[in-house]
This record gives sequence, structure tokens and C-alpha cells, in this order.
Amino acid sequence: MGYKLDEIEYVEAIVLSGFKADVQVQVTIKLKKAIDNENIQVKLVSNLKGFNQIDKRWVDKYAEMWSIPENIIILLKKYTGEISPTIKNPKDDRRTFVNEFSKSNQDILISWLEEHKTLIVNDIIKGRGKFSAEWMLVAQKIEEDAKWVLKPINIVLNHFGNGAVKITKQGNIKIGNITMQRKGGDNGRKTAQMLQFKINPAELFDKI
Repeated sequence: MGYKLDEIEYVEAIVLSGFKADVQVQVTIKLKKAIDNENIQVKLVSNLKGFNQIDKRWVDKYAEMWSIPENIIILLKKYTGEISPTIKNPKDDRRTFVNEFSKSNQDILISWLEEHKTLIVNDIIKGRGKFSAEWMLVAQKIEEDAKWVLKPINIVLNHFGNGAVKITKQGNIKIGNITMQRKGGDNGRKTAQMLQFKINPAELFDKI
């Protein structure tokens, strides 16, 4: 983080809940009696391809955050299953994959996501307000080998948000290196219809 260790008098870590930052580290500097606050998002991974959920909400909540127009809301709710499929022979009776939309609707959705990509990536990774994440700490343990990496949030945003918005072969959406998909699971409960975003935090080990 750029501190000189011999100038630090005291360090305290406070666990946060309900914010993008998981821990706030308070650093007290000698003589100056100044206290710096560093907000850290912590990701624990157990393998090199451990995908990690970074955000999940109902489509309506994202609609409030990003002022999503009604036609995009409808497409996203069809994708998550809040609106049942209206096409013939869907791959999944519970929802409609993006590659099952008409070509024009695919283009409309991808165009909107591309236009709002910066806002989306910032909100789902960094967050907003005084407890937004300023750093990401990734800790990995594979058998007996443990390692960690700490990156400023701007490097994290650039890495995971870099790249085009596109439809995957599975019918989900990639926003740069972020996967957007229906949450699924939950033993069939309604919460399976939430929208979620996932990353592979282990990719940051390669960002020296």
C-alpha cells in the first residue's frame, strides 16, 4: 500500500458487512497521529479456476441502480426466469438464454450493456460510498501451497472490465472478464431467478 513500516504506530482491522469492502484497515502514523483508512475486498479461492460471485441482486434492484429501460428489464427477467419463456422449445423451461432471443433483441441488450459497461463494472466490483473497495486481496490455498496478492482496485477494474460485451456459447454474457448469468441453484427457490456476476480472482496472480 506504500506505507513506510517504521512510521506506523498501530494497525487495526475492522470487519465490515453488507459493503463491497470486507475489511477496513486503520493505520495510525507516528507523530502525525493521523489515521488512514484502507477498504479491502477479500476473495478466498481454493484453485486456479475458482469462480467467485461478486454481486447478485434482483433485476429490479439493478434497474434502480442503473436506470435500466423497460425493454432491457424485460429481456433480463426473461433471462433469469422471472418471466417464463415465450419461445417454442426453449433449452430450459425455466428461463430463456440470451442466444435464444431474436437477433434484434440480442443486439439491443448487448448494445445497452456495452454503453453502460463502466458503470456496471464499477458498481459490482468497487461499489459506492465510504465503504467502497479500494483494494482487492486474493488469498489462495492449494493443498499445502498458500499465496496471496493485493491489488489496487483500479487495476482490478481494468483487468476484469477490459474487453467487449459478448454472448457465450452457453447463452450467458461476458462483460470483459466478468460472467453475467442467472443465479440458479437454491434448490429451485425463487432466489434462483436473481442476476449474478462472477469473476475468477486467481487471474490477479498473473497481474504483477
